[in-house]
Amino acid sequence: MKPIIGITSNIRDEKLLTTGLSNIRAIVKAGGVPIVLPNLSEDSEVDRLVESIDGLLVTGGGDVDPNIFGEEPHPELGEVCPERDLFEIMLISKFLKLDKPILGICRGSQMINVSAGGDLFQDIYAQHDHQLLQHRQNAPRSHVTHFVDVDENSLLHQAVQSTRFKVNSYHHQAVRKVAEGFEVCARASDGIIEAFECKTHRFVLGVQWHPENLTDKNDIYSLKLFNAFVQACQF
Repeated sequence: MKPIIGITSNIRDEKLLTTGLSNIRAIVKAGGVPIVLPNLSEDSEVDRLVESIDGLLVTGGGDVDPNIFGEEPHPELGEVCPERDLFEIMLISKFLKLDKPILGICRGSQMINVSAGGDLFQDIYAQHDHQLLQHRQNAPRSHVTHFVDVDENSLLHQAVQSTRFKVNSYHHQAVRKVAEGFEVCARASDGIIEAFECKTHRFVLGVQWHPENLTDKNDIYSLKLFNAFVQACQF
């Protein structure tokens, strides 16, 4: 049977629940059945959701509230959604406890990290003293712009079968300190963490780029990544 994959969603204008269609298409193309998840707050309701899905795709979106990792807001902090943050922390924590597969994309990778006890740069440009790459590209979302270098002894390398490839980039926050039990597995040439994974779980991986936007163009690395994730959700 095809695995059921929960996809997290944005709340827009306090009245619309949204997710990019590319998230749905990427899961379908990889052989999964996508379900868009509402942002619930009751523990028992979240438990029921977790029971009913085989894997979790934590999607991109707005900024992560720095209060989660014990900081006050930086001047460059963007829009946050406390309701979404709370739901995703509950969801990710329960998935980690049950060792169910998780793939985090951009903001989603950041949420995995802070849920497990790590922290973030609230704004990479304001919080670095050396010149960085353009991580908010002025190009179509399906266009790759900068390289990532991948650790050979990693889950990511096992999935994509490459130590270096190009990705797209749409972020100004990024992982700073990875949570205990997690390891960095890819970086950009400027040192920004581009991917990390958990060594104590069978498939928990966060990537800072947007592979869902690249699967529409049949980018081989993005296709392999989603295929590996959905395959992990079948067991």
